[in-house]
Amino acid sequence: MQKQSLFKKITSSREVSLLIVLIILLVAVTIKSPDFFTAKNIMEILKNNAFIMIMVLGMLCVLLIGGIDISITSTLAFAGMTIGMMYKNGQLQSTFLGFLIATGMGVACGFMIGIVIAYGRVAPIIATMGFMYIYRGFAYLVANEQWAGAEALGTFKDFALKDFLGINVIIWIVIVCYVIFFIVMKWTKFGRNIYAVGSNTEAAQISGINVGLVKTAVYTIMGALAGFSGAVSVSVYASGQPNMQMGKEMDVIAACVIGGVSMSGGSGTVLGALLGALVISVINKALPLMGIPNIAQNMIKGVLIVAVIILNVLAQRTMNRANLEKREM
Repeated sequence: MQKQSLFKKITSSREVSLLIVLIILLVAVTIKSPDFFTAKNIMEILKNNAFIMIMVLGMLCVLLIGGIDISITSTLAFAGMTIGMMYKNGQLQSTFLGFLIATGMGVACGFMIGIVIAYGRVAPIIATMGFMYIYRGFAYLVANEQWAGAEALGTFKDFALKDFLGINVIIWIVIVCYVIFFIVMKWTKFGRNIYAVGSNTEAAQISGINVGLVKTAVYTIMGALAGFSGAVSVSVYASGQPNMQMGKEMDVIAACVIGGVSMSGGSGTVLGALLGALVISVINKALPLMGIPNIAQNMIKGVLIVAVIILNVLAQRTMNRANLEKREM
């Protein structure tokens, strides 16, 4: 009876069940590669996947309103390539200004997408697909068949090498982002409006919520995080290229889905998104570390993602059943 009670406690929380999956994944990889679960390696995983973890927060908001954005890595590349070339051509020296310019570009990109979707009534998948090609094309135009290497980036690349209290500054940025979003989504009117729009758009409009404004704001935030992630990516990898992080938007979306964020809107948490991002980050590092050939890595990643999602769905069903039983009582 006690075992059953413990099982119910575990499966009654999607986040707890996902945390257990993450622990099992870490243990399995560590058994295969004992050097995997070390403080240094974990820090490297978090730093190298920081751009994914940051964009997951924006994608959480986008999915919560029932939207989607597949243009995020194109925005990232456009912003990252722009500041990369500015450093290379001597037009920019300040690290802070580099992050500010990249974020500002992301804001503009996200705002354009938000306006088209919210007021142009264009389906999110169609709108963001179009902008995905537009922004990636801008990145290639800015590059002009060049790229910004480590030497061209000067001190900007050194930012990602700095530590504060023994933890890399990029990881501190990720932590601050998650704390801010946790507070916003849980305790602010804007956060509640996002959930309301995704749960029932018509009811949200009747209750006085400006749905168009919320949608535009959400896509603008997504763009800002994508632009900021472009600067993070350039600093971490000490490289600015027009094809940077191409295809990684699928990792961002997968992280949200793994974390229990509903694709139809209205359901999902910052904690769940964080756990989903950690699962994706571990998988990204574990597959090459275990000596799996490149051609097979995406297939195995897909299998692992599907397996985690199935476990997540089972946990959700158990949770729904438990809630139904409480109502009947």
